[in-house]
Amino acid sequence: MGFQYTDAIATIAAINFEDLVSFYTKLLEQKPATLIPNVYAEFHLASLRLGIFKPKKIHESEFGSIAKSKISLCLEVSNLEDAIAHLTALGYPPPGNISIASHGREIYAYDPDGNRLILHQTLDDNS
Repeated sequence: MGFQYTDAIATIAAINFEDLVSFYTKLLEQKPATLIPNVYAEFHLASLRLGIFKPKKIHESEFGSIAKSKISLCLEVSNLEDAIAHLTALGYPPPGNISIASHGREIYAYDPDGNRLILHQTLDDNS
C-alpha cells in the first residue's frame, strides 16, 4: 500500500454553525482547539477529534435533509491519490473530484451503507 491512515476525525456538518459550536463548547466544557469563524471548529477529546464544519453553499442541500446523515467520517491520509486508488480497488470509487479546502486536499466517498467518508490530505509547507 502506498499510503497510511494517519488520523481519524469525526465531523458534523452544521448549517447553523455558530449554534452548534456554542452547544459543543458548553457540552464539552472547552473552547475549540481550532476555530475558523463560520467555517470550521475542532474540539480535542482524549481519543477523538470532533470537527464541526459549515458546508459550502453548493453542498448545503445534502446536509439539510433529515434522511441523510450529517455525520462524516474523515480519514486523514498521507497520500490522497493512493487512498483513492485503494477505495476504487475495493469497489467504492469516489464519485467526485479532489477539492481544495482551507485545511488541505480532500475527496468525498461513501461506504457500502452510503455513509459519507472524507479522505483528507493536509497540505504542509512543502506542498
